[in-house]
Amino acid sequence: MAARDTVRLSLRLLSTSRLIEREVDALMRARFDSSIARFDFLSALDRHGPLTLGEVSHYLLVSNGNVTQLNTRLKADGLIQSEQDQNDRRVHRVRLTPRGESVFKHMAKAHAALIDRLLGDLSQADRNALMRLVDAAKASIRRTLTKGAAL
Repeated sequence: MAARDTVRLSLRLLSTSRLIEREVDALMRARFDSSIARFDFLSALDRHGPLTLGEVSHYLLVSNGNVTQLNTRLKADGLIQSEQDQNDRRVHRVRLTPRGESVFKHMAKAHAALIDRLLGDLSQADRNALMRLVDAAKASIRRTLTKGAAL
């Protein structure tokens, strides 16, 4: 693929992602007085269980500073709590509180409905093909980054 084609492909992926992110963030703000960043943090805890802030940062692909700020606000809102690791008392993990689980459940349901509405015109065959192709692109990027050849 020519360099021009790969640039065009990356721009299409980015613009599609941004369209979805913009709509999800608008939904979170309008319906839950929240943000996509807060939703993503809660989602990571829902998927993976208790995590260190470093693990949350890794899963969300954001800086530790961003995660620390989100952590502070989510704790203040009673959606997450911190606990010591059972095997290493120096390690602290955050987890959803019962209130956090309930709030996240409602957010996730609204999120799924929005995504279904946004991508609902695609046939199941197109969705499957797109998932396969995006997964292949992600694997290619990760291989390149693992080799240290990105810069």
